[in-house]
Amino acid sequence: MASKPQESNTFRGGRGRGIGIVTAADSQERSHGQLHIYDGEGKGKSQAALGVVLRTIGLGICEQRRTRVLLLRFLKGPGRAYDEDAAIEALQQGFPHLIDQVRTGRADFFTAEEATKFDALEAKRGWNIAKGAIASALYSVVVLDELNPVLDLGLLPVEDVVTTLGERPEGMEIIVTGRAAPSSLVQVADLHSEMRAHRRPETNGNNMIPSNAISGIEIYTGEGKGKSTSALGKALQAIGRGISQDKSHRVLILQWLKGGSGYTEDAAIAALRESYPHLVDHLRSGRDAIVWRGQQQPIDYVEAERAWEIARAAIASGLYKTVILDELNPSVDLELLPVEPIVQTLLRKPAETEVIITGRCKNPPSYFDLASVHSEMVCHKHYAEQGIDLKRGVDY
Repeated sequence: MASKPQESNTFRGGRGRGIGIVTAADSQERSHGQLHIYDGEGKGKSQAALGVVLRTIGLGICEQRRTRVLLLRFLKGPGRAYDEDAAIEALQQGFPHLIDQVRTGRADFFTAEEATKFDALEAKRGWNIAKGAIASALYSVVVLDELNPVLDLGLLPVEDVVTTLGERPEGMEIIVTGRAAPSSLVQVADLHSEMRAHRRPETNGNNMIPSNAISGIEIYTGEGKGKSTSALGKALQAIGRGISQDKSHRVLILQWLKGGSGYTEDAAIAALRESYPHLVDHLRSGRDAIVWRGQQQPIDYVEAERAWEIARAAIASGLYKTVILDELNPSVDLELLPVEPIVQTLLRKPAETEVIITGRCKNPPSYFDLASVHSEMVCHKHYAEQGIDLKRGVDY
């Protein structure tokens, strides 16, 4: 079976029994907020959080809900540029009344032994703001970016953080990111997704050989949550970089295996297109059904090829700063598309074009070797496995 991604659908079943999937339109939405943790050495943690933020805002706009988001960023003081800066700038310009941002800390990397009184005071300042925001219940989503390493450095008492997050308002979603999440925090979390970095060896016997990775090709795969959400974060980054450079950075989002309706990724993309109509193009392909291995239908091949032809032309054209190929991996894994044309297109892509590829994949195809970033989302804990319903704008 090739599944649509976890963040766009509803689980049925639990670990050990196998997980079936129904489309989002058929799911029962939960009302209780959950505590999400994204950690690990791989790329995509802050991007995934921003993807959830965009979905939440998009759903609020489409359904006229009151939604407000707080982005509280630890260890990200002035003096250094971060990947997500541009994405946040795009969010703030597009939706200025829906998102608040606070940055704390210094920009320099430091160890626990090198921590200063200033670092402790900045961590405390950020945490006091977080506690006030959580207690106020004014926010739909609170993102505590890089809180995990703050705790790992010993700059905040873990017990206070665990207690505060455990007593959050009923409907509030809290997303904690960063490497080295403490075990006591993981224990109380409702979702724990690890971004695991894949690094290819660059040796051949005793001879060093250069990697064949191509800059600007990123792959997000695995069973855990965060693949499509990370891709949405990359779309925001591209738009934001264009704004900061006074340029038009166009983005194309192509989605396979996502026909039909019920996907609030559409709401997120619609929100982007509302604020930046000339910068975002979007196409979905596929049936409104699960495609099972061995039960592929002729229309599945036609739809997959239709989207790929558009993708190939778009990448070659150089018109787009970022091209997102969402769920391309399972389409290849199902043999709906051949691998070689994808490899050749990626080898010839313009240097300034970023290509982001997402989706689970049982048998990694050869184009994985071309990626400069390969982050696997590993699911250690998911509230869906406990029978908890998913929530539109956050989970799918």
